[in-house]
Amino acid sequence: MNHPARWWHTLPDGRIQCDLCPRDCHLHEGQRGACFVRERVGDAMVLNTYGRSSGFCIDPIEKKPLNHFYPGSSILSFGTAGCNLACKFCQNWDISKSRDMDRLMDAASPLAIARAARNVGATSVAFTYNDPVIFAEYAIDIAVECHVENVRTVAVTAGYIHAEPRREFFAVMDAANVDLKGFSDEFYVKLCGAHLAPVLDTLVWLKHESRTWLEITTLLIPGANDSDAEITAMSQWIARELGPDVPLHFTAFHPDYKLTDRPATPLATVQRARHIARSEGLQHVYTGNVQDPAGAITHCAHCATPLIERDGYAILKYRLTPEGLCPDCSTPLAGHFAAQAGKFGNRRIPIQLSVNP
Repeated sequence: MNHPARWWHTLPDGRIQCDLCPRDCHLHEGQRGACFVRERVGDAMVLNTYGRSSGFCIDPIEKKPLNHFYPGSSILSFGTAGCNLACKFCQNWDISKSRDMDRLMDAASPLAIARAARNVGATSVAFTYNDPVIFAEYAIDIAVECHVENVRTVAVTAGYIHAEPRREFFAVMDAANVDLKGFSDEFYVKLCGAHLAPVLDTLVWLKHESRTWLEITTLLIPGANDSDAEITAMSQWIARELGPDVPLHFTAFHPDYKLTDRPATPLATVQRARHIARSEGLQHVYTGNVQDPAGAITHCAHCATPLIERDGYAILKYRLTPEGLCPDCSTPLAGHFAAQAGKFGNRRIPIQLSVNP
């Protein structure tokens, strides 16, 4: 449904400029932005997916991926439609690139989503599948209701957002996983239709100016962003600008959407990337979309003892003290942890919201 949008202004020539993300779309009457969900109606902008979802599912928190944010807990995940990037390798393209608003069959108010999460025992709600930046008004309203119900909120995002809406959006997000899609502007321009600098700015701001817990994911695409030089440069930048304790996830690509001429990422590639990042000083580096038990272990940054061991998304061992410390050397583990790990495991449970307060 149409909902008044924020972060726009009228230009001298009568067009409306969207001020949400660096695309700065200029719209005539009836036009939609590049994200497809922010639209000019009359002399104002509306969000046309407010209250509508592509579906709800209960996931393990590790699937987002977040390895340092209440491990083993469950999270109610959902998305809408559209995206403000144009990634040729999008792994959720059927949702994020959808232009069919009739796909959005699950209608739910912010209050309904918050109460549904509470009722099914999910400790968090994730805005995911497509980028929540483009439905920021809806996500913010949901987050406010979630906090009333003692439910946490997680944004899975590319971080392509302007400074003013960024402050308001992340002020109500307890955690975020930001897709750092590559580490060259050429990669962003050619494969994402965007630019690298705004994403780096968001990462620095999140780490140093917000209270949002931050983890980063990079999908490694053979021949595109997986060179030793690029992985080294990215790891050095993260260590220098964000700090060595920010968790980094390297995940494997599979051919999809408009990038089907590349092979799937070999296991050796993600393992090599993890080795490079660790050698550059990053303390918590993980591998994903592959069978790699070593790449799923959380170690103490000081004494290297294994603290959390996983089988896929399931927690096998959890050796933190109730205060979140290493039991061997008392070094704090960066992140947010409960006294005991959750036991949600590798399940995925689709649900349908039928109540809409």
